[in-house]
Amino acid sequence: QVQLVESGGGLVQAGGSLRLSCAASGIIVSMYTMGWYRQAPEKQREMVTMITSGGTTDYADSVKGRFTISRDNAKNTMYLEMNSLKPEDTAVYYCAAGAITPSRYWGQGTQVTVSS
Repeated sequence: QVQLVESGGGLVQAGGSLRLSCAASGIIVSMYTMGWYRQAPEKQREMVTMITSGGTTDYADSVKGRFTISRDNAKNTMYLEMNSLKPEDTAVYYCAAGAITPSRYWGQGTQVTVSS
């Protein structure tokens, strides 16, 4: 059974930083395309960033230069380092995994709230 468990969300002031973690079981993160999505109230879910099994990364324009995706193969965990946070980054953040696109398996989400 595949499980993705996010942690690290919380309340932070604008300009602050947070690091989200996604601990995986049932899959090997280095063999999947892993990604982070977010969904703000009354908005559609959007992809924030992804990392392929080969290590190629991609970022939404809105987070380029501020967010960094990474993974620790030994811990079978993926991370999202978020810096220079803005109120518009407020959302529920989800980690996901898939063979080609990160959409087959999903975590339960973690709330990130950025106050102005």
